[in-house]
Amino acid sequence: MRTIPVSTRESIWEYPRIPIVEPVNRHIEVIHNNSCISDTRRALRVCENGHAPSYYLPPEDVRMELLEPSGFKTFCEWKGVASYFDLVVGSEYVPDAAWVYQEPSRGFEAIRDFISFYPARVDACLLDGEIASPEPRSFYGGWITSDLEGPFR
Repeated sequence: MRTIPVSTRESIWEYPRIPIVEPVNRHIEVIHNNSCISDTRRALRVCENGHAPSYYLPPEDVRMELLEPSGFKTFCEWKGVASYFDLVVGSEYVPDAAWVYQEPSRGFEAIRDFISFYPARVDACLLDGEIASPEPRSFYGGWITSDLEGPFR
């Protein structure tokens, strides 16, 4: 009898259309300019159909002194208004490297004040030691890792 292997990878196309928020206890690090910007095992992730998860980090585990409000804002039909931060590490300045929902919509209260980083705008976003790749479209901040299945848009 032949055994068919079961994939241990998550398909982003099986995530719900309306995003969900869930806690993750995986080791998450954000590194830029040889500095650790965040190191946590208390993150939340937001999963939405067709997108790699975005990871939201508790502000207590982020070096907030390296973030400056940028004044840029966007609107998500599900989560509400996001405010952005510029990252300043030494002499290096990265515009709109991270975002936060300070007053998220109903159902997304858990991510209030948690910080999310774009993997394309920092040197490395690591999930259990694996460097995450950014989603192909630069507007989205999902983290693509080897345990995910696309295709990614």
